[in-house]
Amino acid sequence: MTPALDLLKKVRAEHRIHSYEHDPKATSYGLEAVEKLALAPAQVFKTLLAASEKGELLVAVVPVAGTLDLKGLAHAAGVKKVEMADPAAAQRSTGYLLGGISPLGQKKRLRTFIDNSAQPQASIFVSAGRRGLEVELAPAVLAEHTQATFADIGRP
Repeated sequence: MTPALDLLKKVRAEHRIHSYEHDPKATSYGLEAVEKLALAPAQVFKTLLAASEKGELLVAVVPVAGTLDLKGLAHAAGVKKVEMADPAAAQRSTGYLLGGISPLGQKKRLRTFIDNSAQPQASIFVSAGRRGLEVELAPAVLAEHTQATFADIGRP
């Protein structure tokens, strides 16, 4: 179990766990999940961390097939500018390793933003806290348990 799955179990949130054999040579963890679990790319989301100009870490959940719109995230967070967070800082703050960062069950609660493209989906997949482990849940359930805001933060 991971902290993400422990949290979902504790709050009795409806979810399904999906695992696959992670290939250490995979260049994209999210696209590897799409391929190995035979999922629609629009349903699989990656968890990225960005830092504001004041050093605040922000969590961004965007489709794996796209990229994070840094200006969109800055606007949603009400800050002037954001840049991708230092990987070591991201791992320290969340308690997860890169490629396995889950928006759920992080060591430190960070402001979280989910791309609007998640809302129409019946369910989405995010990292369950380990490479090769995904959790499927409704976007509203993810937002509730991360206290996230939906915003236009993804680019195709």
